Amino acid sequence: MQDKAGTATGDRASWQTPELLLVLMSVAMPVAFSTWAALLNNFVVERAGFTGVELGLLQSFREVPGFLTFTMIFLLFYIREQNFAVISLLLLGVGVASTGYFPSELGLYTTTILMSVGFHYFEAAKTSLSLQWLDKKRAPQVLGRLISIGSLTSLGVYLVLWLMLEIAGIDYRWIYLLAGGLCTLLAVFMWRGFPYFSTPVEQTQKLILRRRYWLYYALTFFSGARRQIFMVFAGFMMVEKFGYSASDIVLLFLINYAFNWLFAEKIGRLIGRIGEQRALIIEYLGLIVVFTAYAFVENANVAAGLYIVDHMFFALAIAVSTYFQKIANPADLASSAGVSFTINHIAAVVVPAVLGLVWVVSHSMVFLIGTLFAVASLILATNVPEHPAAGNEVRLGRIA
Repeated sequence: MQDKAGTATGDRASWQTPELLLVLMSVAMPVAFSTWAALLNNFVVERAGFTGVELGLLQSFREVPGFLTFTMIFLLFYIREQNFAVISLLLLGVGVASTGYFPSELGLYTTTILMSVGFHYFEAAKTSLSLQWLDKKRAPQVLGRLISIGSLTSLGVYLVLWLMLEIAGIDYRWIYLLAGGLCTLLAVFMWRGFPYFSTPVEQTQKLILRRRYWLYYALTFFSGARRQIFMVFAGFMMVEKFGYSASDIVLLFLINYAFNWLFAEKIGRLIGRIGEQRALIIEYLGLIVVFTAYAFVENANVAAGLYIVDHMFFALAIAVSTYFQKIANPADLASSAGVSFTINHIAAVVVPAVLGLVWVVSHSMVFLIGTLFAVASLILATNVPEHPAAGNEVRLGRIA
């Protein structure tokens, strides 16, 4: 007998399932990446003397591998997608482990690119495998559950980080080494501990850009632009403008991921019930309010509240993935995962560097540009049909 992923169930232990592998991937990634992200703003300011300009450049360099994620489809000629995901996870671990040893501009650019290659290729492969292995009806809830598991992991990571920084006073170097090393060990376990799970449909081994997917591509593009403003400048504002310490930032992350842990799976079920269009409209309306408020906030506690609300909307982004799962040819999922990550990062490569220059002149203008991105996303979301499917990809502008 075979499971949905195509592996003979008699050839493996009962715990060796595709879903458990996705769970372990959802644990390993945030162990490394959440540590890197939580400490970054304080690390670059305190140890490398970065300003908004250098940080913007670093974040743009970080997004270059995301822009190149379309090359994943060529690498899949030589390596199975499941193995590719695990190797990418290992690169992420090595990049994070080495970060603390290079507190200079060139050193941070180098370790960030290494970490980012692993992170972006892993995320593209994991997204592709999830959409291939999960049933369409269960996908929103299971994807929400995976976010919840990742958030619970991040919650634990941030609690440990806070204890290490505030109580034990451990140096950034050893924290980065511990987190990256643990991610690397988990990747090795996944390589050795799980059989290969084949996919229900053989994937197209070439780049796919289909005109009928245009709305998905547009939603993905603006998602990348908006996310960069949150990832780069919202956190940096907390440190530069309001003087938050590394332990303060970690506490904010603890609150953010506590909400995701509690509500992400429920949000996934909600998306399954109300549909992708309504979920996306709710997300983008909320982000318009949040970004506009960021532009004028002068109180540190209000800014922290906005940061938490901003992060809560991330789980609703599941709707973009499940929308694509419903309209796509199943054979296009692997190729399209790489292409969509590239589209997502077209803006992501440019936005941090350009807005880093704007930041020096006006913090408010950076966030008002984010408001414009959210408005554009809202307009696009109204074009998502209530019941998306192949042949019913958009309400207006259908292309054969």
